[in-house]
Amino acid sequence: MATWRALDRVLTRLPRALEAQLERDAGLGYMEYYVLAGLSDQPGRTIRISRLAELAHCELSRLSHLISRLERRGLVRREPDPDDRRSTRAVLTEEGHRLLVAVAPAHVALVRRLVFDDLSPAGQRMLREAADRIVTRLDEVGA
Repeated sequence: MATWRALDRVLTRLPRALEAQLERDAGLGYMEYYVLAGLSDQPGRTIRISRLAELAHCELSRLSHLISRLERRGLVRREPDPDDRRSTRAVLTEEGHRLLVAVAPAHVALVRRLVFDDLSPAGQRMLREAADRIVTRLDEVGA
């Protein structure tokens, strides 16, 4: 039970700490940052919105609202998919890329400080393996 309580504290407090840093530094929520980072990793900084929803583990309707907020800020734009006109692609704009490049170092530093700095390489490996097993179980129940 103590292990569950410790994990519960991490699951509750870590997202709040990361979100607070992103909001303070860039006016972004965690999912907004996650979407911008995901787009920056794609060839041409673009991807079908339906595929982005899968990668972000996010319902399409929720992602659509999030992309609308990012569009209003000029960070993302929507374009018809040239390979399938029924589909829409999200594209990371230059402004969105600049913001991501500006905020990422502080975000990565905070993640390192809060999660990894006190873990040995063996501890990091154990954390990754435990997280992978939990994600496998989540996949099994469709979460």
